[in-house]
Amino acid sequence: MRAIACHDGEMTVDDVPTPTIADNEVLVRVAAAGVNRADLLQRRGLYPPPPGASDILGLEVSGTITDVGAHITEFRVGDQVCALLSGGGYAAFVAVPAVQVIPLPSGVSLHDAASLPEVACTVVSNLVLTAHLQPGETLLIHGGSSGIGTHAIQLAKHLGARVAVTARTPEKLAVCRDLGADILINYADQDFAAVITEVGGADVILDIIGARYLESNVAALTTGGRLVIIGMQGGIKGELNIAQLLAKRASVAGTTLRARPTYGPGSKAEVVAATLDLTLPLLSDGTIKPVVDSTFPLADAAEAHARLDSGDAIGKVLLIVDGAA
Repeated sequence: MRAIACHDGEMTVDDVPTPTIADNEVLVRVAAAGVNRADLLQRRGLYPPPPGASDILGLEVSGTITDVGAHITEFRVGDQVCALLSGGGYAAFVAVPAVQVIPLPSGVSLHDAASLPEVACTVVSNLVLTAHLQPGETLLIHGGSSGIGTHAIQLAKHLGARVAVTARTPEKLAVCRDLGADILINYADQDFAAVITEVGGADVILDIIGARYLESNVAALTTGGRLVIIGMQGGIKGELNIAQLLAKRASVAGTTLRARPTYGPGSKAEVVAATLDLTLPLLSDGTIKPVVDSTFPLADAAEAHARLDSGDAIGKVLLIVDGAA
């Protein structure tokens, strides 16, 4: 099959063996693959795949099931699906545990569905399973126009939260507003902590920046606030004001999705199951819509990476894999 191979940071389309499936897996003929910042880091040698995972880039796909393992009863050959992966998505076929597979939501195109698994599972695992976001609470989302941000706005509004976002351009903030964001902060010329404090503080902060925002994030939390860090775009080491954290009875959590085990407490299976229960109906009825910035052919994976790396994308960047077998 055709797949993207990565050598010294350079990506090329190569012929590689088609994966075989275990009894608990399905084989998906890939229609499209989502591009994530983890892929950019892996390409640069900074984020190796977990043990046993494919070294091919790609953490989410959409496509059609072409084979099922001996233990699989919930899916059949021909089913259209999207799936959360530990790797292997930039390829014509991928093997994936059935517990990480999501049926194609009605009303969502097969290509657009590739934009969903990582963002939907990340948002549910962090806002619902970790932060326990409640109706009436204020949520601050950093990077509101990102794939995760655009999805998080929509889910949080469904949950009854007041949503604040940061972004760096009026165009990006306008998209966030149209998705339901209540408070728009241009971080290029506004102090987000000051803005949030003026409106009562944030009960939950979803942060993709990391170290650079740590001090301001804690300052922006209200009493009992929860800071959930899911990215390190602003560095890995910051200074934490423990006295301020204690005074607010606040908490700081860090999470990741790729390194979770397939099964057991806190696993990908648990996160996907929660996403199926909460988010799949909202995608099917149009309450939540995928936001796709751009699409590129598989052979143009480098251009897709450049688009995401530019910081100009609004929503998800996708690779179209159809016809690459």
